[in-house]
Amino acid sequence: MGIPVLIVGRSGSGKSTSLRHCQDFAVFNVIGKPLPFRNPPKTLNTDDYSKIINGLYKCKAKSIVIDDAGYLMTNQFMRGHSSTGAGNQIYSFYNSVADQFWGLLEHIKALPPDKIVYVMMHTDFDDNGNMKPKTIGKLLDEKVCIEGMCTVVLRSVYDNGRYVFLTNKEDDTALEKTPIDMFPETAIDNDLKMVDNTIREYFNINTEDKENA
Repeated sequence: MGIPVLIVGRSGSGKSTSLRHCQDFAVFNVIGKPLPFRNPPKTLNTDDYSKIINGLYKCKAKSIVIDDAGYLMTNQFMRGHSSTGAGNQIYSFYNSVADQFWGLLEHIKALPPDKIVYVMMHTDFDDNGNMKPKTIGKLLDEKVCIEGMCTVVLRSVYDNGRYVFLTNKEDDTALEKTPIDMFPETAIDNDLKMVDNTIREYFNINTEDKENA
């Protein structure tokens, strides 16, 4: 099965910047904003689930990024909420928003085992102050738990003049988690290429013949 990796963080915390050494990755840019560095990897600007899912299966790149994946839900909601109606219709609409995002994660898991897909999302907090990926509605939070579908969850932060990924949480309210001994420190450089190499080495995933989409 393919490996979904969740990358979370506030806006401006360095999630997109972490792609600066990832020229051999394929990137789906959901909101189409320019990446914040020179010579970006090959990118498809789209928030169309069918195009992204089709691209996941067809692209030759073994490492794939869905940047600002949460906007798949946001854009779907903003386009449809005002014309959906009320009662059961709005309930069904929220279900559709959640179903499509969950379906995307299921497609990632159905990919060949040498494909890693990095799903980048903003952070939010629940009513109890626990950190979570930013979603629309409550279905994904209450019934799915996005971070629970991922073995590797990194949190991007700006700390003391340095952009880093946090690899393991220091309290129960945080999201980040990684397998035992995958990373030597709780704060590492936000270099997604290095992260990709580390994950492949840890799980003994073949890194040969990585190509662009």
